[in-house]
This record gives sequence, C-alpha cells and structure tokens, in this order.
Amino acid sequence: MKVTLPEFERAGVMVVGDVMLDRYWYGPTSRISPEAPVPVVKVNTIEERPGGAANVAMNIASLGANARLVGLTGIDDAARALSKSLADVNVKCDFVSVPTHPTITKLRVLSRNQQLIRLDFEEGFEGLIRSRCTSGLIRR
Repeated sequence: MKVTLPEFERAGVMVVGDVMLDRYWYGPTSRISPEAPVPVVKVNTIEERPGGAANVAMNIASLGANARLVGLTGIDDAARALSKSLADVNVKCDFVSVPTHPTITKLRVLSRNQQLIRLDFEEGFEGLIRSRCTSGLIRR
C-alpha cells in the first residue's frame, strides 16, 4: 500500500489554547529531609519546553507547516522563555499578555527516573479568555 503524505509546507495552522511552559528539574537523591519524610533532590539539570497548545504548535511547525499560536500569558520570565523557544522553531506567536496573571507553568521534579512531584503555577484565565482573546485578536 502506498501512502502519500500531505505537503505540510503549504499548510497554515492556527492553534488557540492554553499556552504553558513545562519545566523539568532532574537530580539524584541520596538522603531524606530532616524537616519532613521526603527525598532531597540535588538539582543538576533543568529543562524547559513549550507545553499545552504551545507544544501542539511546535509539533506542527516541526512537520514544516506554518504555525501560529494564540493564547494568554503573563508578563514574566516564563512568557519570554516560551516566546524565544517558539521563535527558534518558527512558530509565530500572538500572545495576549495579562499583567495580573502568571504564565501557566508546570514544574516536575524527577529523580531516579521517577517524577516525585508536580507543581502548577497558574491562576484561572477562564474569565479572561473570551473577552481578552477576542478583543486582542480584533485589534490585530
């Protein structure tokens, strides 16, 4: 059976959704904390990757299509890191920046090939989504 793949280079895709930054902290554990019965991780590697809708847009761009991402972010280091990493892979970003909210960030701490905890840094964008995105896109 012969399968013909589409010409992704001719495609333009707009992704609208929850833009987030995925952070990963890796390191060994060799002791238990004296404050609580939890492992102490000595972080030696940090990774940051686009997550959520940003990851979808990045994957679309990796296929060769023109990807445009629309979503809400804060005005913070996470938004700047996302803008840079997405620009590096040719994703065009139309972020609506909200100064009162942080960019959604998911931090995972891993050791010995296991995730120990996930910390979510986010405040609800739900009430802002319809009004901010609509007015932000209309202005553009």
